[in-house]
Amino acid sequence: MKVSTNITKQPLYLKIYQQLRDNIVAENYPYGSKLPSKRSLAEQMGVSTITVEHAYKLLCDEGYVEARERCGFLVLFRKSDGFALSPESGNEYSIPQHHSPYPDFPLSVLNKTIRKVLADYCDILLEKSPNCGCPQLREAISHYLARNRGIKVSGEQLIIGAGSEYLYRLIIELLGRDLIYAIEAPSYKKIEQIYEAAGITYERLPLTNTGIDSKALANTNALVLHTTPYRSYPTGVTATASKKYEYIRWSAPKNRYIIEDDFESEFSISAKPIETLFANSLHDNVIYLNTFSQTISSSIRIGYMVLPLPLVEKFHQNLGFYSCTVPTLMQYVLTELLNSGDFERHINRIRRKKRRELSV
Repeated sequence: MKVSTNITKQPLYLKIYQQLRDNIVAENYPYGSKLPSKRSLAEQMGVSTITVEHAYKLLCDEGYVEARERCGFLVLFRKSDGFALSPESGNEYSIPQHHSPYPDFPLSVLNKTIRKVLADYCDILLEKSPNCGCPQLREAISHYLARNRGIKVSGEQLIIGAGSEYLYRLIIELLGRDLIYAIEAPSYKKIEQIYEAAGITYERLPLTNTGIDSKALANTNALVLHTTPYRSYPTGVTATASKKYEYIRWSAPKNRYIIEDDFESEFSISAKPIETLFANSLHDNVIYLNTFSQTISSSIRIGYMVLPLPLVEKFHQNLGFYSCTVPTLMQYVLTELLNSGDFERHINRIRRKKRRELSV
């Protein structure tokens, strides 16, 4: 299988990665097949082997392929056979001893930003926030998601709230208490606590080293899947590319939903953002959640969720009366951090530091 040589835009390694990924997803490279060697693909495309190596590393990072000694790069992705257990499945993950915190956002930058916001917006900072959050912040987050997560939505699809726990409760009210929910086992303890407090019936689906066990997912009675595809806590398991597509296929029947909890994903050391279920799903039924508690500080209780279009009007009709739980001042501070680039510079500094630590 040849890869198109029409590579004209920078960066080259991303173009190669995208073409290879598309061929793998289309099963032009079926499960278990070998990709061309780095040298032969480099010669075919007229690029350096280093460029091809970067593209292959991204494919490995996201679980599309695996590098095996003396065998080259073998395809791990299976699109049509997701509910059969793959050979690498099994409870082989090791639960980390500690959940390492990341450095807080630089206080000097935060101080500078707060002073700027107080000076520029002093006349409106004491006003009540719109119920879904300030439109300026929602637009800033939507642009950030488009740049960094491959999620292209309007600000109207975003709801701002004080942390993930508050947003979980809104989702329960939105989707309904009579549905059965499914969560990862083990999972973040507060997820179970919130569902129990809300009187929700939920099933615990065991994790393997590639994501949720396929048989458990296929046999669940749940209509809502709550998953953390990137570094599920406390196991540290990251769902493979095949597993993510399996989740999406599971959600295809009508009235099924996925809650994608993208906790901590900004700190992936991959050279490109980890793919999201929201961006890859064609069913318009994934609710995406994230917060700034890890990326800025645990004391910054600002989270957000992105609703699929079919749920936006339902949310406004049924839950639009809920007041926003984040102070207007902090919403404008975060807006400024996103628009100025200070937030992304902070993320990139930490990612570079992590890469250096792993290379030592």
